[in-house]
Amino acid sequence: MILAAGRGERMRPLTDHTPKPLLAVRGKPLMQWPMEALVRAGFQHILINTAWLGERIQGHYGRSSPLQGIGVAHLLYSDEAQDFGYALETAGGIARALPQLAEVFWVVAGDVFVPEFTFDALAVQQFTVSNQLAHLWLVPNPPHNPLGDFGLSQEGLALNLPKSQNAQTLFTFSTIALYRRAFFELPYCDIVPGNPQARAAPLAPLLRAAMDRGQVGATLYTGPWTDVGTPERLAQLNAV
Repeated sequence: MILAAGRGERMRPLTDHTPKPLLAVRGKPLMQWPMEALVRAGFQHILINTAWLGERIQGHYGRSSPLQGIGVAHLLYSDEAQDFGYALETAGGIARALPQLAEVFWVVAGDVFVPEFTFDALAVQQFTVSNQLAHLWLVPNPPHNPLGDFGLSQEGLALNLPKSQNAQTLFTFSTIALYRRAFFELPYCDIVPGNPQARAAPLAPLLRAAMDRGQVGATLYTGPWTDVGTPERLAQLNAV
């Protein structure tokens, strides 16, 4: 699943007429970088949730998108704006799409640039046989998030630590993760699968509760990673 429903307020005016995931980074739409990486790794069936200007994303890629020299992405959409008139946030959006997702699935935001990340099938296999509900990829803290998000234990568990602790013990959530369907069902999540009530809900509270139960694994990723959240960051990427 690629998350592509956000308004991109900090990217205005660039996002007034173009959804942020379609903004060009080094010659191709930002969201196409993870699409290509998924297809290259053998994950050809991708669901995209949309809201703001979602029709432009669907118009650009359609239901089947050939990616030159890589393969074909077979796409499904969860159009939150069309269905409800607003974006459902991350947990609400995943719950909305849940009936169309596999028992174990990747999620990545369509507005992060991670050109060297590999969506490893072995990671999926290891996660599938584990007792974890989620596995996150964390990155060193960028300047815009100096306090980080989560800790990482020596045993490879994500930790729900207060941000008042030494920032060196915390890392930033890259948005890349593996999830188990059960994580978005009772007893862990009280949103009905398919989210017919259109509940907008953030993901962090679910993750933190699961971390407290020792049910979230994590890996530190040290390759290039950029949250393309401002026009300045976009310009820096395109200046290379």
